[in-house]
Amino acid sequence: MKCESVQNNLNLYVYDELPDDARHEVENHLAGCATCAEEAKSMRMFLSALTTAKPEDPSANLLAASRMKLQEALESAEQQRGWQRFTVDIAGWMNQLRFSPALAVMLIMIGFGGGILATFKTTATTDTAKTTPSDSAAQSAQIASISGITQDPSNNSVQIKYNKLVPGEAQGSLNDPQIQQLLLYAARSNYNSGVRLDSIDALTQKPAEDAQVREALIYALRYDKNPGVRLKALAGLKPYVKSDVRVRDVMLEALLRDANEGVRAEAIRALHPVKADSSVRATLATLAEKDSNTYIRNESRRVLASLPEIE
Repeated sequence: MKCESVQNNLNLYVYDELPDDARHEVENHLAGCATCAEEAKSMRMFLSALTTAKPEDPSANLLAASRMKLQEALESAEQQRGWQRFTVDIAGWMNQLRFSPALAVMLIMIGFGGGILATFKTTATTDTAKTTPSDSAAQSAQIASISGITQDPSNNSVQIKYNKLVPGEAQGSLNDPQIQQLLLYAARSNYNSGVRLDSIDALTQKPAEDAQVREALIYALRYDKNPGVRLKALAGLKPYVKSDVRVRDVMLEALLRDANEGVRAEAIRALHPVKADSSVRATLATLAEKDSNTYIRNESRRVLASLPEIE
């Protein structure tokens, strides 16, 4: 083994990171080469000094200066582009493989197994493409908007018209995942407030134990610009004000910040089951004293008057 190859691997040898076969070759070389043996001895002494020396804690000024220099270096460093990010030191790899026959065998086995897996995946994908429909309307149809929602009470069916590159249509039960995804999409994303109202109305007919349904209703109550949609969402969330703190919080938020008096009044009614809660009581006390709306102020006082005094 040449001195250059050994010296390139001395760090790994000193830190006991070389494979057994490579370590054996390096040790044989060191036994007959005084120069490389001296280099290895110096590395071991340096490592020992680093291990035994107690490091001093850096000063606050040094830390601050170092962080500033690092930030400046990161901001001014030119990012590698194109194929430079994917270049590989082939010579280094070959050198490591020469020292590690076991690693070479393992790489061959991984490559062989990867080829079999790739073939299996390609075959499975082809079979799936032949047998599985790829017309998931909510995910792959690139829907532009929901244009209409119609319910048939006689058979619990929902008909949804949506627009993509060309108009499309889907029909099915409220329990149909495709219908549910379209309704959730319409509740959040549609420009037509009437369609949003219809979608929220349909979603409230499905138990809001469904996490996605509840999230859609919370989102509508918090952000929808149409007060009718917010009222419908509030009605759908009302049964869960006792069991879900998030629902209670969004009700309090609507009571404090909603621009529509009707939504705020309904929020007070929805909070009746938890009116003794400390956060609800504190909010009502604030509104009873300072709210600019007479009805909200009086209603808050009425609810507070019905509560027992805190001792």
